[in-house]
Amino acid sequence: MTHEGGLFIMSAIPWNWILSCIIAYLLGSVSFGILISRAAHGPDLRKVGSKSTGASNVQRTMGWKYGLLTFAGDAGKAVLACWIGKLLTGDQMGALLCGFFVILGHNWPVFFRFKGGKGVASSCGVMLFCFPLPACICFVLTIGLIALCRYISVGSMSMLTLYAILVTAFYSQGNLWIIVWAWTLALLCIYRHHANIQRLIQGKENRLGNRVIVSEGDRK
Repeated sequence: MTHEGGLFIMSAIPWNWILSCIIAYLLGSVSFGILISRAAHGPDLRKVGSKSTGASNVQRTMGWKYGLLTFAGDAGKAVLACWIGKLLTGDQMGALLCGFFVILGHNWPVFFRFKGGKGVASSCGVMLFCFPLPACICFVLTIGLIALCRYISVGSMSMLTLYAILVTAFYSQGNLWIIVWAWTLALLCIYRHHANIQRLIQGKENRLGNRVIVSEGDRK
């Protein structure tokens, strides 16, 4: 390969897209649940409750204050990742792609041995940044559904599924990549809740408000 040919290939590689995806994944890997639990001398979230590092498990093991802080942090990092993706690529598709990677980072964080959460709070941030109107509709309906059934897992899976339907029907304009993106987020959420689905079938799923008793051995 000639020197000129090598330079052409290097210049053809979309480094801004690759960089934005790496940044998004690393942002996602910042697990606010673990950081907040450590700062508050709470339990190792990977050993208690649902063993998830997300806001729901934080709320069940440490209370609403810490759960809401975790939710805000995980949603906020997702919004930041999408904004960086759009800024670096100059394209809305860059935001969508980074939204996917920030959720991957949250679910499988490189900083915490790839043991993370289920991506619900981060998905909320991604949903809001990428397609705000259907996101707000889904948020309102999800709050109502959770209030009725008191299962956060049911609300979460329903929220991402409804979002995929709305985006596909009204915002994709036949763009296959947007359709695939929306349904990938939904399927990823359902996959991460496979244990919850089993507990729902068995009638053992925790309802909203149920607290998890943490032993001293599980505290840091």
